[in-house]
Amino acid sequence: MRPRPPVQGRGIFSGTGLIIVCLAATLAALVFPIWSYADRSDPTGSVNVLSAQTVSTAYGPLSAQDRDFVVKVRLAGLWELPAGEMAEQKGTTAAVRTAGQHLVDGHTSLDAHVRTVATRLGVPIPNVPNAQQQQWLATLNAAQGQDFDREFANIVRLAHGRVFSVVAQVRAATQNTLVRDLADDANTTVLDHIKVLEATGYVDFGTLAQQLAATPSPVAAPPVVAPADATPVAPWPTPAPSPSATYTLPPATTSPEPASSDNP
Repeated sequence: MRPRPPVQGRGIFSGTGLIIVCLAATLAALVFPIWSYADRSDPTGSVNVLSAQTVSTAYGPLSAQDRDFVVKVRLAGLWELPAGEMAEQKGTTAAVRTAGQHLVDGHTSLDAHVRTVATRLGVPIPNVPNAQQQQWLATLNAAQGQDFDREFANIVRLAHGRVFSVVAQVRAATQNTLVRDLADDANTTVLDHIKVLEATGYVDFGTLAQQLAATPSPVAAPPVVAPADATPVAPWPTPAPSPSATYTLPPATTSPEPASSDNP
């Protein structure tokens, strides 16, 4: 029986197919690590979330952390300035009264700074202390004599210890020039207050260390997250002062000004 002649082109086809398979395998090897790394590097999608929460301003990117920091600085002034006024009036030692004066002076200046920053950046800020801060003020308002001195030094020192690390974190990470300047101001103010509070001699450092390690910062406010095209909302209303109050709050903020030619 005569053998069949070879089919023309079969060898060529087989060689071309092998080349295609090899190219496909190479492409898959290159693409898979990139896809795999991208998928595993941010499994929760947090990078996309953070990017969506950062908006552009004339002063640089404004992140959710930046806006939260602006709110924290405002809240600090809303209760620490009244606490300082009480220390000036009720402190039984010159050191406590001096610490109170530093709180009043420091937060009067810092509060004016933060209100200016909030207006320029369109960040809504509160006009009343949060629930924890109101409780602290109530405790100080009720305390008398050396009990007041002790409560004042330890409560305010605890709050400053908690916010000190927040200031450092924001200062290290922010890309916004206004927030950076505010963090510099806050850092100087907080450190000064920490020193004068410790100088009263009433700070219980053992208890302070346990409190700082055991609980998150009650000074924190919910992050202010808004889309880039959001219209700044009016600030929270200020309630009428209680008849028993012996202190005053910083001035109320006004609604952020509409964007001008130097604001996006």
